[in-house]
Amino acid sequence: GTIQNDILKEFLTRNTYIYPPRPSMRIVSDIIAYCSKNMPKYNTVSISGYHIMEAGADSVLQTAFTLADGKEYIRAAIDGGLKIDEFAPRLSFFFGVGMNFFMEIAMLRAARYLWHEIVGEFNPTNPRSSVLRTHVQTSGWSLTQQDPYNNIIRTTLEGLAAALGGTQSLHTNSFDEAVSLPTPLSSRIARNTQIIIQEESQICHVVDPLGGSYYIESLTASIIREARKIMDEIEELGGMAKAIETGMPKMRIEESAARRQARIDQGRDTIVGVNKYCIQEETPIEVLDIPGSVRDEQISRIKQIKSTRNNAAVQKALEKITAVAEKGGNLLEASIEAVRLRATVGEVSDAVEKVFGRYVATTRVISGAYSSEYGESEVLEALRERTNRFLEKTGRRPRQLVTKMGQDGHDRGIKVVATAYADIGFDVDISPMFQTPEEAARMAIENDVHVVGVSSLAAGHKTLVPELIENLKKMGGEDIIVVVGGVIPPADYDFLYSRGVKGIFGPGTAVTDSADKVLHLLEEQYL
Repeated sequence: GTIQNDILKEFLTRNTYIYPPRPSMRIVSDIIAYCSKNMPKYNTVSISGYHIMEAGADSVLQTAFTLADGKEYIRAAIDGGLKIDEFAPRLSFFFGVGMNFFMEIAMLRAARYLWHEIVGEFNPTNPRSSVLRTHVQTSGWSLTQQDPYNNIIRTTLEGLAAALGGTQSLHTNSFDEAVSLPTPLSSRIARNTQIIIQEESQICHVVDPLGGSYYIESLTASIIREARKIMDEIEELGGMAKAIETGMPKMRIEESAARRQARIDQGRDTIVGVNKYCIQEETPIEVLDIPGSVRDEQISRIKQIKSTRNNAAVQKALEKITAVAEKGGNLLEASIEAVRLRATVGEVSDAVEKVFGRYVATTRVISGAYSSEYGESEVLEALRERTNRFLEKTGRRPRQLVTKMGQDGHDRGIKVVATAYADIGFDVDISPMFQTPEEAARMAIENDVHVVGVSSLAAGHKTLVPELIENLKKMGGEDIIVVVGGVIPPADYDFLYSRGVKGIFGPGTAVTDSADKVLHLLEEQYL
């Protein structure tokens, strides 16, 4: 089996952290230590570049940051008393592959080369310690809502690149994931895509089939060279954990994402069906609807477990976890004891938090990345003139809060929107992650914004957005405009409009188009 156990990428991109970086690294090393002793064939870490790519990193950034994470985990395990050969053979990786076909192949080849070099610094004696074993997932970000059957072709090319690059295992995304969770049909197509690559194409009969190609070798060498520069920079900062504290890796990823979006919005990077070869009519596809009863059923199960377990024994086990967090010992071992007594994950997390505390990230808007990539443009200039006119007429720039509510940690969209809107002339506030609708409404009122932009990629929009609007009304913010973006099935649009949403921007919407619509709403209301 495999556990992800990659906390550093949470601080970089995915955002599902609880505790600060340093105590979080202790949890990682405790898991490695426990499994190395008790479960020697278990993959103790799956070091993820996939989420780094999905957040906007190019191939060089994905390679550098993923391997730098891996090096930090090696150091943490060694600091915890382990020897390199006791755990390194069970480290695994998880890379993301997009549509830059030859570059993706070269990235996987470069990563293997560099990982062997990195592990060599710790003097292993077992050759398996230096082997980069990786899983690959095709890109979710490359999937489009427009002309969605194109996504089957995209996933096929990405899966082929992963196989040619030497992945050990593969996840192929379903073509409808830009709109909703996969249906049984789309899941079967995704599964069969990789089976056909594996069993019909005959490409799996040779190791590194593109080795020796001048172009592939040149790309591989260039990624090795450029990734080394970034990893050297990270080392100068004291390693990846300290680099994350400076904000450097996150800022690089967000800048890369903003520049990529600017190229797409201009049509310089072609996305078929989105900015070129577009069709006028929408292609209807089946959408999987997850009923709200799923949440209610899970809450009921937890209540039932708590009513039938030995609560005194559970409380004692939770107190032990807190003591181990404070005084030392293996946290996974203590947690397993509590879970066997039917403690919940939330209770275990709370017991650790009493000592480690809770981490709140600082959010910053990168200015200039989107507009500098866009260059001189009549579109941008026209939007800037409108924000300046709004300033002249009202005495304030248009102010927007972008927010993520619920357990949705994917923030690439709101960071790109925030960067672009700031370059256009908006004042932009970014909320903390995982807000409740009440917290988001309160922040909107306190910051005196004109617009709240809600990003939803985890199917919570039908619950969270109406609650946000109700809370705004209760707090006297009924004039605040609410717009929504992200993975919103078209079948849900009318529901959201009926609850008071003024604009919906699905996957593939150009940022400039969304800004135009938001400005139109503001002009109607205030000018």
